[in-house]
Amino acid sequence: MATVTFINNPVTLVGTEVKVGDKAPNFTVLANNLTPVSLSDSKGKVRIISVVPSIDTGVCDQQTRKFNEAASTLENVEVLTISVDLPFAQKRWCAASGLENVQTLSDHRDLSFGEAYGVVMKELRLLARSVFVVDSNDEIVYAEYVSEGTNHPNYEAALEAAKAAK
Repeated sequence: MATVTFINNPVTLVGTEVKVGDKAPNFTVLANNLTPVSLSDSKGKVRIISVVPSIDTGVCDQQTRKFNEAASTLENVEVLTISVDLPFAQKRWCAASGLENVQTLSDHRDLSFGEAYGVVMKELRLLARSVFVVDSNDEIVYAEYVSEGTNHPNYEAALEAAKAAK
């Protein structure tokens, strides 16, 4: 398992760590209108899955904005931002932020995504900051578990993986 800290304190990640070359596990999360969304809903597209502990904190906000901006220039790429924030809070944040190229999704109900990708921080019941790129054949072509939860991911590497993916 990846070694992760949050505010410099070690945390225990729950679930199964995924690696490049793995088939991307399916999951079910909630859209802002409370409808279920799964990975299979975007089959045939390249997906950037941007995982944040809480959407309305500084680094999480910046991460979501960065991928929103990049998504406007990428073809056949869908950006999913997943956190355990309630769908209502995500909807409010999206409305205030005016972002149109990112779909925010909530894993608060049963941690389906978090456990499938090994990003649940047991001590906090939050998701560890991470980024996954899944190609149109549902293969993981990029996986980053950010070692310190308050740091930024490697945006350039994730975006390059998404551009190279088919």
